[in-house]
Amino acid sequence: MAKTVWRLRGEEIGSCNCSWGCPCQFNALPTHGRCDGIGVCQIARGHYGEVSLDGTRFAFLLSFPGAVHEGKGTSLTVIDETATLEQRQALDEITSGSVGGPIFQIFAAVCPNRLATVFAPITFEANRDARKGKYRVGALAEGTIEPIRNPVTGEEHRAQISLPDGFEFKLAEVGNSVEWRMSGQTPLVMQHNDTDAQLNQFDWSNL
Repeated sequence: MAKTVWRLRGEEIGSCNCSWGCPCQFNALPTHGRCDGIGVCQIARGHYGEVSLDGTRFAFLLSFPGAVHEGKGTSLTVIDETATLEQRQALDEITSGSVGGPIFQIFAAVCPNRLATVFAPITFEANRDARKGKYRVGALAEGTIEPIRNPVTGEEHRAQISLPDGFEFKLAEVGNSVEWRMSGQTPLVMQHNDTDAQLNQFDWSNL
């Protein structure tokens, strides 16, 4: 049976519990020994077969007891409730990793505990160049991202992560997650302040 081809392009903002720059991006261990994170995505152009996914949003909430590559993670996908039934089914298939695509296959492999997909309102504000963003995922998560500040002068400090072979992004702006929280079921319950944030474009597919 021929596989259903999909592709998603858009903007992502995310927060994790690591220090700015996130050592996990460099194959190092997490700052505090464990990894908690959220990615919120707004699709500009996307499709799953003939189903258009333009303008849809989704988020993935993640928690690992150690480094991501060590597995044993818990994941939850949240799809914006404004998506149609066809779009919900398509995004659920894609994010499960069952229809290919490196990013979701990798997360499926390291997250044996995948919770049932939730449909909830998602708000998304992002200005990648300014390193500013806000997100709210129903009652499950919310966060605010601002630029990192120089501790002496208070001026904005700009830094980027370039990963030419990255499966999530090729280039990301690094920001400060001023405050963010998750209020799901254990272990997706947490609150962090002044931790890593990233803002990036994405282009994911199963081609």
